[in-house]
Amino acid sequence: MEPNNSHSDEPEKPFRKVTRKTSSFVQYSAIGFQMLATIGLGVWGGIKLDEWQGNQKPIWTLVLSLVAIGSSLYLFIRSLPKQP
Repeated sequence: MEPNNSHSDEPEKPFRKVTRKTSSFVQYSAIGFQMLATIGLGVWGGIKLDEWQGNQKPIWTLVLSLVAIGSSLYLFIRSLPKQP
């Protein structure tokens, strides 16, 4: 009977090499999804506030969406690597 080599310390070949390009792609795509979620929550919250108050003009939607865009840009800039 042959020994089971599936529990060896070496990772499988397709996942062995993680390049800098791949890790950058994963990092920046995660930041993109974070920005999308932040802006989406701001717009959704603004719509709900406008509906709750019965506003004819979407004041809260505009305010909260702009705040969400500003905060997501701030978080994006903070997450950029610092260059010496």
